[in-house]
Amino acid sequence: MSVSMKNVDVAFQNVGQKVGMEIWRIENFNPVPVPKSGHGRFYSRDSYIILKTTALKSGILHHDIHFWLGKDTTQDTEGTASMKSVELDAALGGRAVQHREVQGHETDKFLTYFRPCIIPLQGSFSSGYIKIEAQKHETRLFMSKGKRVVRVTEVPFARSSLTHEDIFILDTKSKIFQFNGVKSNIHERAKALDAVQYIEHNYHEGKCDIAIVEDGKLVADADTGEFWAQFGGYAPIPRKGAVEDDSQAELGSTMFLLVDGKLKEVGSSPFKRETLRTEKCYILDCGAEIYVWAGRETSLDERKNAMLAAEDHITNTKTSHTHLTRVIEGFEPWTFKSNFDVWPSSTGTAVSEEGRGKVAALLKQQGFNVKGLIKAAPPAKEVVPPLLDNSGKLKVWRVMGDSKTQIFAEEHGKFYSGDCYIVLYTYPGDRKEDYLLCSWFGKHSTEKDQAVASSLAGAMTDSMRGRPILARIIEGKEPAQFIALFQKLIILKGGHSPGYKDMIATKGIEDETYSETSVALFHVHGTSFHNAHAVQVNAVATSLNSSYSFILQTETSLLLWYGTFGTQEEQQVAAHLATFLKPDTTAKSLKEGSEPSSFWSALGGKSEYPSQREAKEAEKDPRLFVCTSMTDTLEVIEVFNYTQDDLVGDDVLILCTYGEVFIWIGQATSSREKKQGFSYGQKYLERASQLEGISQDIPIYKILEGCEPSFFTCYFTWDATKNTVITNSFDRKLALLQGRPIPIVEPLQRRLSSSLEKIDNAASKSSRRIERGIENARRAHRKSAVSALTSIFNLSTIADNSMNSPSQISPAASTDSRSTYNGADEKFSLSLEVSSAISEDILKVDVEEKDTEPVSTMEIDETQKHATFPYERLKAGAKNPISGIDITRRESYLSPSDFQKIFYMDRTQFDELPKWKQDKFKKAVDLF
Repeated sequence: MSVSMKNVDVAFQNVGQKVGMEIWRIENFNPVPVPKSGHGRFYSRDSYIILKTTALKSGILHHDIHFWLGKDTTQDTEGTASMKSVELDAALGGRAVQHREVQGHETDKFLTYFRPCIIPLQGSFSSGYIKIEAQKHETRLFMSKGKRVVRVTEVPFARSSLTHEDIFILDTKSKIFQFNGVKSNIHERAKALDAVQYIEHNYHEGKCDIAIVEDGKLVADADTGEFWAQFGGYAPIPRKGAVEDDSQAELGSTMFLLVDGKLKEVGSSPFKRETLRTEKCYILDCGAEIYVWAGRETSLDERKNAMLAAEDHITNTKTSHTHLTRVIEGFEPWTFKSNFDVWPSSTGTAVSEEGRGKVAALLKQQGFNVKGLIKAAPPAKEVVPPLLDNSGKLKVWRVMGDSKTQIFAEEHGKFYSGDCYIVLYTYPGDRKEDYLLCSWFGKHSTEKDQAVASSLAGAMTDSMRGRPILARIIEGKEPAQFIALFQKLIILKGGHSPGYKDMIATKGIEDETYSETSVALFHVHGTSFHNAHAVQVNAVATSLNSSYSFILQTETSLLLWYGTFGTQEEQQVAAHLATFLKPDTTAKSLKEGSEPSSFWSALGGKSEYPSQREAKEAEKDPRLFVCTSMTDTLEVIEVFNYTQDDLVGDDVLILCTYGEVFIWIGQATSSREKKQGFSYGQKYLERASQLEGISQDIPIYKILEGCEPSFFTCYFTWDATKNTVITNSFDRKLALLQGRPIPIVEPLQRRLSSSLEKIDNAASKSSRRIERGIENARRAHRKSAVSALTSIFNLSTIADNSMNSPSQISPAASTDSRSTYNGADEKFSLSLEVSSAISEDILKVDVEEKDTEPVSTMEIDETQKHATFPYERLKAGAKNPISGIDITRRESYLSPSDFQKIFYMDRTQFDELPKWKQDKFKKAVDLF
């Protein structure tokens, strides 16, 4: 960029050189610094410039510039904020991303700087600060939205503003009310409570009562009555009508080239990276978002003109609060790249290093302090990541056809490149055992073997009630926690599975499967137990490298070859791994240059080989995304400046560390979302590989809420106490706010394990007390219970002979239920978490019939006898149905064995029933 520092405001000299935030307010067309005590306090008639500086893992300082426009700001002040933002970027070397923020429509990233929320004040700081602060308190009504970042917007103080779907905050002089619409989200209620506390602290000096008002609650609640009195008395809230959608219609994206201050259309989505020229400025109109892209060789004036052209485009074609983001070539964010079909991964790195040097030199000539700008990345240090407890039990299976074969313990750690494996590690958890279940795919394994491995791992997870952390690992991308399980890990050529053997036979490929008597060369990697492994390579001299250590195996010997530029740690790892290949053979060490002729003979002769170490990829900061939908493609929204609180239980989130991908699934998500865990990760990697060059082979983990391992929680400031479930996050915060003790309950992980244990052990805990309870309650409540069940599921009365005695009761009640009996009330209930439910197939009656009149429940003559038929011919929708029977009493025609199979299912199956069936079944079960 051709920068003349004469055009840069002196207020921006030496800024952005340390991590933190700096804010300027526009006064008389000049930026005036705002003291830290005033950060987060904005006025509706003012405009501000906010600089956020963060340190990346690479050691580089990253800058985001936001210019915030109050809803009552003047056009001149708005224009000044926009132009001064461009100057600030120039002072920082032209590397910052710029964002246009409009009051009430700020970006999520901006709002995360000022948690829990921002509530702009009316007026202007320069003209009325003292007056506004001193004036009498005015009752205000706010709407609060957001599960992660809170958007607090002032709405008219009127009953008509209230809705059943949203959350409102009524700020009066003596009390703050939070009104929770009956249809509002529980997580949004918790976030709104944060906003309530913010108002209490900032506008009431922390001396104000707080009351919660639940929509529809009118009786015996003084706070509710007081709330409605503020609106002149209670009146029903009307249903929410059609709301005008002020978002921009997604009609496709358009790209414009800036030519002499005017926009010239040059293409539509999907865009090509090749269209962008380094000496030009472009504008991308993506509907609700406008991007200005400036090439590296554009001047400061050209960038200012591009911003003005974008502002004019918004004024002429968009709503005033449309988001505007300006990016510089080489520093494009994910959101910008996602508008292109493919984004070359090499562009950003080269530009970054080159640009930093050129800009630093130029700024230094102009007299600026460039210490922060030219700061080099610190040398990489060996860091041992969080690992699993090493006292657990390890089991390994190789996929053989459609089944798996267990591997002997002495062979654990030897993986063949043509095979697939399943690895189960059981280790001590907080109270019970935890599990890591991995599917490992060799590079040369067949797709069929990979599919079988995934299927078998999935079946194992189901059999273990979904408790394991599930992982997909591909050869060459083994993570530290996987390698550490074995201590010695060696990847061998070839394979033993029938699928691999058939594949090489079909393609006419020579079988190179490793054997202890053949010549084999191994490239040693790693310096410690968590990353030490060896990979078999072609046994030729060109495979060597002076920067590494290698193991050469012959029929009778083991040779350790140490490259000149290798490290001592790698040499120790090589010696350690050699004992795994041939435990009874003593390895001989060779330094590069001292090899005997037999060494080169084993490799087919001496030849040249490389000496440089493989370049390591620069570390990148992890990123968190919320999955919004998944059809053919995955749609995600990035969560900026994320915390543990952003892991909301009714969402699926993706944490990408660039070396691993974690799929975190909340407990409140649907069964369909839980099953699609790996699909989310695979879809994400497909797109990330196109935009950022991330390998699609990096490990994918599927983690259920409450079962987070240490190698996941290390990316958060993790508070283990938040893993304690009361009822929900809102109740927890409310208890803390009101000074009530928080009930001590088991963490979610323990609670799940405890419930599952009850299910697994329920049959063995049945007793005569259960039988007596069933027998005593049977006659008293038989008619009402069966009537309820038949009404729900359109089934007839269960034949009397199935309930004549305790020994003949339904297996669902006698073997898989824990019961309690109250003799006084003659009530018998089944605990929901251990009760059996009616199977999904038998419930496949027409849904339209679920609200019809219940079938008669008159008694059946016990002497009545009729034939029995197979279930497949009795169920609804049978291909060959039985005729001449009473279809409302199909279950009475089942054989005893079919009856037992159909009317039994475990808790997982029950959870997969539609919600209406679960709710009605619970009510019916209580009658027993």
